[in-house]
Amino acid sequence: MKTKSTLTHLECGKCGATYNANQLINLCPACGKPLLARYDLAKAAETLTKAVLKERPPSLWRYEEVLPVQRQEAMLNLGEGWTPLPWAARLGEHIGCRNTLIKDESLNPTGSFKARGLALAVSRALELGAKELAIPSAGNAAGAMSAYAAAAGLLAHVFMPKDVPATFQVECKELGATVTLVDGLINDCGVKVREGAAKYGWFDVSTLREPYRIEGKKTMGYELAEQLGWRLPDVIIYPTGGGTGLVGMWKAFDELEQMGLIGPQRPRMVSVQASNCAPIVRAYQAGTEHAELWQGATTVADGLRVPVAIGDFLILRAIRASGGTAVTVTDEAMLHYTKIMGQFTGIFPAPEGAACLAAQVELLAQGWLQPDETVVLFNTGTGLKYAHLWA
Repeated sequence: MKTKSTLTHLECGKCGATYNANQLINLCPACGKPLLARYDLAKAAETLTKAVLKERPPSLWRYEEVLPVQRQEAMLNLGEGWTPLPWAARLGEHIGCRNTLIKDESLNPTGSFKARGLALAVSRALELGAKELAIPSAGNAAGAMSAYAAAAGLLAHVFMPKDVPATFQVECKELGATVTLVDGLINDCGVKVREGAAKYGWFDVSTLREPYRIEGKKTMGYELAEQLGWRLPDVIIYPTGGGTGLVGMWKAFDELEQMGLIGPQRPRMVSVQASNCAPIVRAYQAGTEHAELWQGATTVADGLRVPVAIGDFLILRAIRASGGTAVTVTDEAMLHYTKIMGQFTGIFPAPEGAACLAAQVELLAQGWLQPDETVVLFNTGTGLKYAHLWA
């Protein structure tokens, strides 16, 4: 049975070239940059209405008109999406920013926001005939890919830095993936994935190297709008490794406006990176469109240890177009604010989520953030996978 998807084609985010969406494809053949899914938004608006959404199940698949999967039997569903957005009243009073909310992505399947992107990437790969998938990952993305590949009955190949926490390795293995540890960082793992894809025909589901992980991540933007009564916050603070979620939300806001669900107001987008791995922050401060490889990347937040991002120009465009900013926080600050967030909200965040709180406190001190502004922090995963940091 067909879904309500209004997918029309793929468009390169850099050169604008267009392609047929019904093919297994990675980067733009013309320029080697990420491809973005495009939809018939006028048609989508006929059925994706505020009234209809009130009746739909609490899942990211509630937005199926603007998701790429064409057949219902290819929609892999482990319970992803529609995560809570609690008002962090005690935390807000403590830091001096009363209207602080936390989008708690730790309640997704496999414990992180990566479930959103991989649910869509694996569903679409299944629909288009892929048999084996491969991914480079510092942890959470690999776990999510392994889970959805298992649900789909596809073979999964995971390449991880050899120093990633054992929790992530065990998760992937127990979900049936073949795990290869690499002496290097996630970009080195990416090289191994591309070699394997060329040799064995695996489909590469690396961050922004296929068109559909971003479609899963953009649903965070749809949910924010819906959960806040179709008004967006003043500021979104987001931990940025590959940056798919930030780019995805910016795409979502544009689609929502085109469908008449929100107006032109946009949040200021804040990208947070680790002080010892901050290619996006460095490029933002330098005023460049691309971010150079960060040498010697180290941080306790595995999801932020991404020394180079293929979607760098898309991340930087969103930050600048929104009037946002890009900041760094130290590992020490992440660990400190993990405890602060936990003790004032009951949410045990991953270090990446705590990085957002650390950034918020710094931006308040600088006067960039005002105490009466509405701020959404993204806790992208559960702190339980990082228990070794406090053991």
